[in-house]
Amino acid sequence: MGHFEGFDVTGFWDDSAYALGAYVEEAPPSRESVEALEVELGGYRLPDSYVALMTAHNGGTPTRTCFPLAEPNSLAEDYVEITGIRGIGRVRPQSLGGKFGSLFWIDMWGYPDIGVYFADTPSAGHDMLALDYRACGRHGEPTVVHVDQENDFAITLLAENFEAFVTGLVDESVYDTSEQDRLAALATVRDGSFSPVLLRAFREVADVLPDADRRLRALAEAVVHDKGHFSLHADPRSMLMYDYLFWLFTGFNRVDSLARYLGLPPKDERSYARPRFPLMIAGFGPAAEPYGFRTGGYASAFLEEWWNSRTASGRLVGTGDDGYRFTDAAVAALLHELAVVAGEDG
Repeated sequence: MGHFEGFDVTGFWDDSAYALGAYVEEAPPSRESVEALEVELGGYRLPDSYVALMTAHNGGTPTRTCFPLAEPNSLAEDYVEITGIRGIGRVRPQSLGGKFGSLFWIDMWGYPDIGVYFADTPSAGHDMLALDYRACGRHGEPTVVHVDQENDFAITLLAENFEAFVTGLVDESVYDTSEQDRLAALATVRDGSFSPVLLRAFREVADVLPDADRRLRALAEAVVHDKGHFSLHADPRSMLMYDYLFWLFTGFNRVDSLARYLGLPPKDERSYARPRFPLMIAGFGPAAEPYGFRTGGYASAFLEEWWNSRTASGRLVGTGDDGYRFTDAAVAALLHELAVVAGEDG
């Protein structure tokens, strides 16, 4: 390829069904498609090594996903983990020009416009990796940096160039903390204190579900057993959790739209007097009132997928003055599923 001399490119990619559907473009990029996408991304010239790697395999999830850190960051003491590398194209949602491509994170999440966001992480958007052109200009050779949304978009240098980043990736087994993470997550869902939003919701539904708090902990524990950590994505347990949280929320709130449900005021205006999904479980409440039962973040794209599936199926309907609500049949099904998760038949 003219790059990556002596590097095992063929063993670099993990072509799972998820990777093929979300990241891997079916065709390698042409010179014309590269140039067109560069213009679309703001005039940033993609590194020759990036184009070379994508020509051999256009996007995907690597088999080695961890990059060692010289200094600790807010997410890990000595490494950054990636989920995938974006291909050069527009077809796949995770490609550079796709639905969740580079511009999505700048335009929708407020990431700084320093270059091209080419890799995501398991945090579902709360930190990203970028090709940073601030020092070299739009046509120079960018560095690779980590951008931490949870720490006011703090930027940490990872590698001097893209090729050095790729060849520096190591297997996650080098940093395997899965058992410690699982035990910590179990402690969170078993013993963590609930947010004021959830505490009020439990009171509001007590006549229908007197042990609503226990059911929530049981479901969260099932999520941890499935994944090894407490985070919500688009898997069945997460979808059930979204159902349950929404039902609890609408026990004392009117929801006109998904945007209203997810809406979050600026940090200095966060107040439990204006309940929202992030204040319920994500851990985004006022700093003076922390709570322990929390995921630490959320991805709006997964909640949008949940909302669309529930409205399309007729389980979630607009009811005029009461806003969106689950139908009686949907509530009955939800309560049954919660009972099954808790090990009961009722």
